[in-house]
Amino acid sequence: MEYKTRIIEDEIKEKLQYMGGVAIRGPKWCGKTETAKVFSKDIIDLSNEEIQDNIYFQEKKYVKLFDTEKPLLIDEWQLYPSIWNSAKTYIDNAKVPGQFILTGSSTPIEDEKLHPGTGRISLTNMKTMTLFESGESNGSVSIKEILEGTANLDKIKSTITYEQIAYLVCRGGWPNIFNINEEYALKIAKEYIKNLCETDISKYDGEKRNPILASAILKAYARNIHTVNANTTIFEDIKQIFGDVSNTTIYNYVNAFKRLFILEDIPAWNPNIRSKTVIMESPKKSFIDPSIAAAALDTSPEELINDTRTLGLLFENLVYRDLSVYVASLGGYIRHYRDRLGLECDFVAHFENGKYGLIEVKLGASKIKEARDHLIQLKNKIIEANNPNLKEPDFLMIITGANTCMKTDDGIYIIPIDCLKN
Repeated sequence: MEYKTRIIEDEIKEKLQYMGGVAIRGPKWCGKTETAKVFSKDIIDLSNEEIQDNIYFQEKKYVKLFDTEKPLLIDEWQLYPSIWNSAKTYIDNAKVPGQFILTGSSTPIEDEKLHPGTGRISLTNMKTMTLFESGESNGSVSIKEILEGTANLDKIKSTITYEQIAYLVCRGGWPNIFNINEEYALKIAKEYIKNLCETDISKYDGEKRNPILASAILKAYARNIHTVNANTTIFEDIKQIFGDVSNTTIYNYVNAFKRLFILEDIPAWNPNIRSKTVIMESPKKSFIDPSIAAAALDTSPEELINDTRTLGLLFENLVYRDLSVYVASLGGYIRHYRDRLGLECDFVAHFENGKYGLIEVKLGASKIKEARDHLIQLKNKIIEANNPNLKEPDFLMIITGANTCMKTDDGIYIIPIDCLKN
């Protein structure tokens, strides 16, 4: 299978120039190992029985295994967390950057014996493939150029259809989908959550969990995807699906899914506007990839075409996946905004230089005017606040599933998802 270049490569390459190691974290099957191999000179695969049979490994003399070319890739390091400390010690003694790349598909259970790695090993998060990485976005519009005010939208072409969006949402951004046909590619996410609920959620920390309850939790989260519904609402939904179960147990499962990089919270943005309006600070519920949510709902592209509300929410999850990768590559992060008067902004993109943008997501062209009104209303609210610590947004943008690509008279960028890149 041909390897497709990942946006995260630039970050890994840079960090290896000044850090002793880089730890790449993310869900299983997202491509961590293959990307790490781009930079590594040798590999220790901790899931390989040959390594487990090695006498130095059995006696935990891990340093003996490190005597090889660097950077050395330690794959699935979380299976034997104590190897982290050995890598940290090796880095301290070597006093040379670029020694290790560690990959893991779960966050190890908290262990006070593990050194945090501060100053030695940098943590880098990886997601499934964006549409630009998979070649399904032409990348004709750059977030960086929009931020700088240099984006040129002349002659930009979008060819995406709602049928394609429904398919991309259900298929997801898994790197191993490109050597199989489209029908089989849709089965990947379903196999993923089956393994996740029956094996992975218990295997990663050794705590036995009920696969039926695990599946019910994913389904409830998928039904509330990209909403700011309180946990109590979602928990009641889980109980409707599964039956009587304590909130403590649900929290346990939810935290396990977060450690496996499946569920993700999008924090709320509080701009400190001087207003009596109460800002809702509940995080949005999201999945690392929209295909997991689609599989949890047991839906198909054909069904989603006839359910535009659900397709719209799953499309927002797809946009978040792509946007969060693009913005992170530019040194930024994503938040969301909503107040109790109903004014909302799907995403707020923040950057290290203090710049930020307000972003709305609309599946179809019929909702673009509504999104424009929200963006202008929030921008005016920020201006009227006259807060010296909060400047006007640097850009306003609507990301859509329609073919409309333009900059409006009031300065709002309208960009189809299949034209976007970092």
